[in-house]
Amino acid sequence: MAESLNYPSEKAGLPPGTLVHVGREPEAEGCITLINYSADHFEERTVQSIDEVLRSRDSGGTTWVHFEGLAIIEMMEAIGKHFGVHPLVLEDILNTHQRPKFEEFDEYLFIVLKTLTCDQSLKVHHEQISILMFGKMLFTFREKQDLLFNALKLRLASSKSRIRTLGTDYLTYAIMDTVVDQYFSLTDTLEEAIEVIEIKLLDSPKTPTFAKIQLLKRELVFIRKAITPLREVLLAMQRSETGLIQEKTVPYFRDVFDHTLRVIDTMDSYRDLINGMLDIYLSSVNNRMNEIMKVLTVFATIFIPLTFLVGIYGMNFEHMPELHWKWSYPILWGFFFLIPAAILTWFWKKKWL
Repeated sequence: MAESLNYPSEKAGLPPGTLVHVGREPEAEGCITLINYSADHFEERTVQSIDEVLRSRDSGGTTWVHFEGLAIIEMMEAIGKHFGVHPLVLEDILNTHQRPKFEEFDEYLFIVLKTLTCDQSLKVHHEQISILMFGKMLFTFREKQDLLFNALKLRLASSKSRIRTLGTDYLTYAIMDTVVDQYFSLTDTLEEAIEVIEIKLLDSPKTPTFAKIQLLKRELVFIRKAITPLREVLLAMQRSETGLIQEKTVPYFRDVFDHTLRVIDTMDSYRDLINGMLDIYLSSVNNRMNEIMKVLTVFATIFIPLTFLVGIYGMNFEHMPELHWKWSYPILWGFFFLIPAAILTWFWKKKWL
C-alpha cells in the first residue's frame, strides 16, 4: 500500500500522475466487489486480482466493479494499464479533494461526485465517489464501506428489474440518483435543526444558540461547494455527444439534474433563513441590551436628585439653618419618596416605561 497524505499540498514536487492517496486515512483492507449481470444472469462476488476482472470483461453482459477503500494502489495501476485509463485520471481518483466534474475520453467517461452525511452535532461529512464508465464495464471508487448502494444491488439482483436489460449509462444514472437522493435526507435533517434553533432563538437568544447558527452557516457553505458543481456535471452529460450515453438515457440524467436544482434551491433558502436568524439574534441581543440600559438609566435618573440632596446636607458647614430645624429629617425622607414617585409618573406618561 502506498503512502497516504492528508492534504493536496503535501503532493508538491511529485511528478504528474503519481498514485498517492490524498484524504482520510484509508481503511486497513479495501474491498472490491464485482457484479456481472444481464437480462437472465446475475453474479456478485469479491475479487482479489485484476485477472478476475479481465475474465469478467469477456464473459458478456454488463460488469460493475466497485472499490470500497482506496488502499489498493497496485490494483488501480493495473486498471490503468489494461483499460487505458490516463494516469492523471487515476491520480484524481486517489485525490479525494476533487470537485465534482465530468471528463470525456475516447473509450471511457470519468465522473466525480460527492456524498454528504450529517451527524447529530450537525457536522457534515463528505466522501468522494469516482466513476469510470466504459461500454460494458463500470468502475466506481469509494473511500469507505457502507450500505449506500445496497438498494441498487438488490435491484440488480431482481430478475424482474428493468435495470438488468440496460447498459452502463443507465447504471451510472442509478448511482448518481442514489447519491442525489441522499442529499434530500440531508436537507430534511437540516430543516429540522433550523426549526429547533428558530424556536430557541425566539424563546431565549443565548450564546449556544448563536454558536449553532454559525455552525449551520459554515456547513451550508461547505454543502454548496460540494453540490453546486454537480449541476455543471449533469448539464455536460446531457450535452455530451459521446456514444457511451444512449439518447434514451438522457432524460434520466435530466431528472437527476432537476433533483439537484431542487437541492441547491433548498440550500439557498436555508442560507437565507440562517442569515435572517443571525439578524434576529443580533437584534434580540441589542434589544435586550437596550432594555438593560433603560432600567439602569431609570435607576440612575431616580438617584441623581437624591444623591444631590444627600451631597448638599452631608457637607460640614457650620451655618446650615436646615440642620437645626426640628422636622428637617422627616422632610428630607419625604423628598426621598416624592421625587422618585414624580419621576416614575413622568416616565409613565411619556410611555418610556
